[in-house]
Amino acid sequence: MSIALPSAVALDSRFARELPEMAVAWQAADAPEPRLLALDESLAVELGLDPDRLRGPDGVRLLVGAAVPAGATPVAQAYAGHQFGGYSPRLGDGRALLLGELVDGDGRLWDLHLKGSGRTPFARGGDGFAVVGPMLREYVVSRAMHALGVPTTRSLAVVATGRTVRRETALPGAVLARVAAGHLRVGSFQYARATGDLGLVRRLADHAIARHHPGVDGYLGLFDAVVSAQASLVARWMLVGFVHGVMNTDNMTISGETIDYGPCAFLDAFDPAAVYSSIDHGGRYAFGNQPAIAEWNLARLAEALLPLLHDDQERAVAVAVEALGRFRPQYNAAFSAGMAAKLGLPGGADLDAGLVDELLAVLRDGHVDFTSFFRTLSGVARGAAAPDLAGIGGWVARWRALGPDADAMDRVNPVYIPRNHLVEEALGAATDGDLAPFERLVEAVSAPFDERSGLERYAAPAPADFGAYRTFCGT
Repeated sequence: MSIALPSAVALDSRFARELPEMAVAWQAADAPEPRLLALDESLAVELGLDPDRLRGPDGVRLLVGAAVPAGATPVAQAYAGHQFGGYSPRLGDGRALLLGELVDGDGRLWDLHLKGSGRTPFARGGDGFAVVGPMLREYVVSRAMHALGVPTTRSLAVVATGRTVRRETALPGAVLARVAAGHLRVGSFQYARATGDLGLVRRLADHAIARHHPGVDGYLGLFDAVVSAQASLVARWMLVGFVHGVMNTDNMTISGETIDYGPCAFLDAFDPAAVYSSIDHGGRYAFGNQPAIAEWNLARLAEALLPLLHDDQERAVAVAVEALGRFRPQYNAAFSAGMAAKLGLPGGADLDAGLVDELLAVLRDGHVDFTSFFRTLSGVARGAAAPDLAGIGGWVARWRALGPDADAMDRVNPVYIPRNHLVEEALGAATDGDLAPFERLVEAVSAPFDERSGLERYAAPAPADFGAYRTFCGT
């Protein structure tokens, strides 16, 4: 249904217009009793939207796709993807809709996208719905990631639908409204390439350049730009202890934003082998594997782009391999610079990789909470005693000799992250109708570097009895 909403909510349908072969016009399922659970008012203002109108009946109906601006064409996007290494030629938005693109006050283009809005032709047997817990998880984790300075899709709102959704038990349904610079994925290019239509691959690449990487030098420049964006992104994940959990190629964006917060988590005790996803039985997407998986995914993008890189197949492969080879040095440089900042060392310093490796080994062997440690370390830089950890004494002496800046450390090492035990507590309460723990958690992680009185439990590591943590995608 189209209605006359305020002009600020005007939505374009550029993706559907330019790439009709990859867009299926579709309508969101009806939400029997929509009720707003969460709204990022600051994000709404950034987008030029009126939070009060979004809270009203017409705004809430927009946020579940029940009513869209006149002229908008909601679509389910088509894409393929490697899921846990196995190729699926037809995935697509099985429970999601791109409502359209909007322009903010600075002229930037954003997708307005729904998740959990009902079955589409890509649903593959699923019911197309989502439930309150996982949608609020994406809201709080993406909010935290943005506050941490990690490129991410952003959650605008979560709306309870009034529908009961069957999973292991009956659960309250919800829709997430999110915004992103774009929803093009590596899997989008895999889908286009699989059609055998080189013209479609070229138009998709042109669309991606214009939307995300204007000014690059041709299609090789596009690939280089995506390699750089992903090298920087994954380094940022590693620096804050974020585990994505499901790094399939359909979950890697061309824009370089983090997308699809399903079975995600933040590290408790530091462990490169940490796996939190209930479906990652082999540990493919373990914390320490994330850089290598990103590189593997980029190789799949290169394969899809080969016909655009050179007319000669062998030459195209050589060009792609050379470009892909730039991922690891760029990732290493970004991670090294980030670790130097976390340790309070000058940005131009030649950081000794051995110093970092030794520290991470101490953290791993001591099962040390990753986030808390670096805030404690800034106290050590100010003269406090070193933590009581095996092997830390000599390391601290060498580090102190480099003159770390404690104030600079506090600007990059968060006090508050969405700690797993607090996320589960908040989502459990919200599912039962109590949003207060969720709202307090959102408040804490929205300003992660600013230590505040009264939020001590949000800075504390998980209790000893929290146990092995597993997350679920919610589909």
